[in-house]
Amino acid sequence: MSGRSLEQAEFEYTFVRKDPRVAYGLWAVSGIFGGHRFYLGDTGRSVAMLFTLGGLGVWALVDGLFIARRVRAVNDARRAAILARHGIVDQTPLG
Repeated sequence: MSGRSLEQAEFEYTFVRKDPRVAYGLWAVSGIFGGHRFYLGDTGRSVAMLFTLGGLGVWALVDGLFIARRVRAVNDARRAAILARHGIVDQTPLG
């Protein structure tokens, strides 16, 4: 593993990482329609929220409590995929 490869991987990650502020903003504006889930790539659940109006609002409200955790999970998965593509094993402890 070269430092250059790690730099390239981290640079690539900066373009695909999701921002929790954007996710919360989308939730505030279009939460009942699943806009925040579309942003995070949860297409199946987004469509379900769209057709049920966010589970009649309940699902949308509960999502507000878990957006930060979901953004972290999405970002962790994206970073791991990029590092793996560059042949780098991430030694960072999760949590």
